[in-house]
Amino acid sequence: MTADLILASASPFRRALLKNAGIAFSAQAADIDERAVEAPLRESHVGPEDTALVLALAKASDVSGREPGALVIGCDQTLSLGDEIFHKPADMEGARKHLLGLSGKTHQLNSAVVIVRDGETLWQHVGVANLTMRALDPGFIGRYLSRIGDAALASVGAYQLEGPGVQLFDSIDGDYFTIIGLPLLPLLAALRELEAIDG
Repeated sequence: MTADLILASASPFRRALLKNAGIAFSAQAADIDERAVEAPLRESHVGPEDTALVLALAKASDVSGREPGALVIGCDQTLSLGDEIFHKPADMEGARKHLLGLSGKTHQLNSAVVIVRDGETLWQHVGVANLTMRALDPGFIGRYLSRIGDAALASVGAYQLEGPGVQLFDSIDGDYFTIIGLPLLPLLAALRELEAIDG
């Protein structure tokens, strides 16, 4: 092992993925205003994949500035329908509108992951998954949201594929880890290349 490994994320899902993979790491949430970072990108019409990458870099750089010598993993995920980027719904009405907007369409989950040390980007990757939501009856959307409750507000698409959200879909084309928010296989390959984990 060449350095401490830090995950710049508060996400319990991302932490669980690394832990389950047998990786020794600590976790430290970045202290950035994501919407403030994203605002100039939106004005410049930066695409959803690049937006995820910029946010992942911002998170990793923030933690890297506090942790000299550490390898810091930053990640972020955007949900896009065409050029439109969705954010986590603020309330159940927002979740309902998200699901109505995604109903019967194919959207993308763009999962960016970077490795930064001392402010220098050593590696970066964006994984993309395409998810086709079935045509949803408004009555079903209401019942679904009642059933899952506040969990609908915890993810950008108002669903978790590892739970009842899987019932919303006709087809999924993409890597499971990318969908959860951390493209794990490319990350592990990069960590081996950097001799940060046993290879």
